[in-house]
Amino acid sequence: MSEGKTVVVSGGTYGIGRGIVLELARRGWNVVAFGLDGRQPGSAAEGGVEGTRQALAEAGLSGDVLEGDCSNAADVERAMAHAVSSFGRVDAAVNNAAIRPTGTILETDEATFDRVIAVNLKGQFLVCKAAIAHMKEAGGGAIVNIGSGAGWGKEGLLAYGASKGGVFALSSALAYDHLADRIRINVVVPGPQTASGMVEIMANQGPLPKVATASGRTNQPRDIANAVAFLLSEEAAQISGTVLDVGAFSHQGGVGQPRA
Repeated sequence: MSEGKTVVVSGGTYGIGRGIVLELARRGWNVVAFGLDGRQPGSAAEGGVEGTRQALAEAGLSGDVLEGDCSNAADVERAMAHAVSSFGRVDAAVNNAAIRPTGTILETDEATFDRVIAVNLKGQFLVCKAAIAHMKEAGGGAIVNIGSGAGWGKEGLLAYGASKGGVFALSSALAYDHLADRIRINVVVPGPQTASGMVEIMANQGPLPKVATASGRTNQPRDIANAVAFLLSEEAAQISGTVLDVGAFSHQGGVGQPRA
């Protein structure tokens, strides 16, 4: 358990992010989550701030849920300041916020590309920068960044894939830079078709291809949350700079991917 420790979660307002918020709260973390309430490109998620608050209440759990944009430094600082003022410190952070518009390079305009990079990559940079400053003062901490198999390249996901590829590089660099600070940085990759606002959009566009998983069932947000909780815990005290793939071999066309 993690009684008394505080975690800040970006994109904690729907799907995988909400699952992470609920699981960490269930395990005794003081949770401060933030995200945007309106629908974002490539996702069916909306109304998530109140939705996560209700989900916590229904589960008999507590957590603070704010509206904020991870690509806006002031919003990120506000979430961190809320965590410090409410609970005294920041011990961990989870970067889940992302948007997923589709398109090849010829179908992706500059504004869309800039926005995807701002949310999916710059957002993680801003949250990590703010969190690490607090963690260094506290003598250590842990960060989990949510990646994607698209970070190794996938058809029709040019901007999203580029941003998630950046997440791998960003996370590895952070792990090296802050090893001596006792701050661990790892990446969790949700397997294909993990229940989320993004997958809801895909399902609305047609039947989803069958994807193999180790368990034989569809990936759920709690599967990702369990991996995140482990990497934030003291049980993972020796783990930093790793990529943990949950639910399928989603990288480099592995066995979890549909075949042509």
